[in-house]
Amino acid sequence: MNYKKILILILFLFNSCTINTNNVKINDKPIKSAFKNNGFAIIYNDKLYKSKIISSKLEDRDLLIFQRNLKKGSIVKIKNNINNKSTIAKVSKNAKYPNFNNSVITSRIASLIELDMDEPYVEITEILNSSSFVAKKAKTFEEEKQVADKAPVESISINDLNLNEKKIIKVNKKKFSYIIKIADFYFLDSASLMKKRIEKETMVNKIMIKSLSETSYRVFLGPFNDLNSLKKAFNDISLLNFENIEIIKND
Repeated sequence: MNYKKILILILFLFNSCTINTNNVKINDKPIKSAFKNNGFAIIYNDKLYKSKIISSKLEDRDLLIFQRNLKKGSIVKIKNNINNKSTIAKVSKNAKYPNFNNSVITSRIASLIELDMDEPYVEITEILNSSSFVAKKAKTFEEEKQVADKAPVESISINDLNLNEKKIIKVNKKKFSYIIKIADFYFLDSASLMKKRIEKETMVNKIMIKSLSETSYRVFLGPFNDLNSLKKAFNDISLLNFENIEIIKND
């Protein structure tokens, strides 16, 4: 009798566990955060390819980019951080280009977002396949691509077509000032350890820690007020192979 009671108890527990397991959503997948990076783009031209600064070719009319962190076929939004204009593109095959730059884009893309050639500061944001937003964006990409295929590539400039009136067009441009974001940390101790590591392993100066909130501390370099010093610091810190270094405008 004791064995029968034990067997009944085991079956009861097993059935209870099965019922509880069925109530759990085992098919749920963790939410993947989209890749995002702010930095300076290269506008592709054949001279850069011939001089081996960029390892692969792009066509002027393509709505394609090179981006080392994203796989081929990824859909991305490219935003001009100066005027907030954006467009949709796809990531092309892998290509080598300078570490300082966060992407290589075509002149078509640069024209669509009215990018300043002297300050091509852009944000690259991955649009995840799991997003309900992606189908619409993929459609937008195809529509923009058709327009791009038909339209000639234009230079990026401001022209006054009214020859009878003389107008001076002023563009309010903020001073060139950028920081290099290394990472954000939950604890000040962690941020301090990162700062010490950078000081020990590189020749980089201007290593700073900024408190963003009670639970967020940013380690960054800068600010830098010219492109050459910004590039040098970025290349120096790249030796540590951090995953996603960003360049952020210092407003």
